[in-house]
Amino acid sequence: MRDLSLHLLDLAQNSIKAGASLVTIRMTVDENGWLTFELIDDGCGMSPELLSRVTSPFATTRTTRKVGLGIPMMMENAQRAGGDLTIRSEVGKGTTLTVTYDTHNIDSLPLGDLAGTILSLILVNPDRPDFLFEGKTPAGEGSFDTREVRAVLAGVPLNEPDVTAWMKEALEETINPIFGGV
Repeated sequence: MRDLSLHLLDLAQNSIKAGASLVTIRMTVDENGWLTFELIDDGCGMSPELLSRVTSPFATTRTTRKVGLGIPMMMENAQRAGGDLTIRSEVGKGTTLTVTYDTHNIDSLPLGDLAGTILSLILVNPDRPDFLFEGKTPAGEGSFDTREVRAVLAGVPLNEPDVTAWMKEALEETINPIFGGV
């Protein structure tokens, strides 16, 4: 994958398939340029057996193919950039995937279109789950929560064109000032 936002798109699908009602995307860049990316869900979680082999490309829950490359590729990209990937999961409680890497490393992936990716996840899944984005860098911090949007809209669908346009603008205004240039 060419950027972190594409990994996010792929990995968030695992949370959605796991029946999550809330998917939290947390990105932090510290003053030394270390990025910590967390994808947290409250889905069905993984058994200890699956968790022990989930970083293998030959571990998948899919029945249509025998490989699952999202987590192994993300781990490889993180390790190339001096970081790592860890996963914590508990059946019935959910999963937390944490990726770290040095953004100054020549092999560090760019963020890509983070706002566009989050918007795509919301639009493809307008009813469920909810998405919470939290970002923090030395340039600032911000968040975007579909639960708050739903509360204000009082039943108007998230994929209604005017709502989509507003969410696109709100996501860009939240993400671009704090992650520009990372």
